Amino acid sequence: MTLNLGGVVGLADLSRYTEPSTIIGGSYGYRFHRNFQADVGLDTAFGAARVRDYLNTSIGIFRIKDRQYFVPMGGRAIMPLAGGKALIYGGGGFAYMKYSEVLRQPSSYFRIDCPDCSTRDGWGYYSQTGFSVFMDRARMFRLGLGTRMYRGHTEGLGLGSLPGIRTRDRWLSGLVEMGISF
Repeated sequence: MTLNLGGVVGLADLSRYTEPSTIIGGSYGYRFHRNFQADVGLDTAFGAARVRDYLNTSIGIFRIKDRQYFVPMGGRAIMPLAGGKALIYGGGGFAYMKYSEVLRQPSSYFRIDCPDCSTRDGWGYYSQTGFSVFMDRARMFRLGLGTRMYRGHTEGLGLGSLPGIRTRDRWLSGLVEMGISF
């Protein structure tokens, strides 16, 4: 299992409509061979589409923000170094991408609908590379750096300044990774 935190920037058609933002995520990998692993995860970027809008309701004004969700599904090849104390990896696979405007809810007891919020989604692929070092003798806890590139197409309603047309999307992220192996 891996948790990651870093920065992400939109490229290609997105470069005019997005700004660099924070991305957090997590993934689970099943290592079926010493050098190969199957992965699935979820990465979430916050505010990259620059949505800063408000919804005026009968009970008050609520902030609308944007989130970008990425679901990578693939694998990686792993090369152990220094007797298995360090790992270098590279891989890729398919990715589902969804961009949404979300309303900041006033309470967890009831929800306010957001008729002004829009969503767009699509499919693509991703590639990744990185390294990590085990922090203990039992080789259970890891710390590392990685990069992930998402490429694909999304379509749907306009989101912030992003137009409501099919776009060629590229996202590049740099990540600090913390992992646990069991």
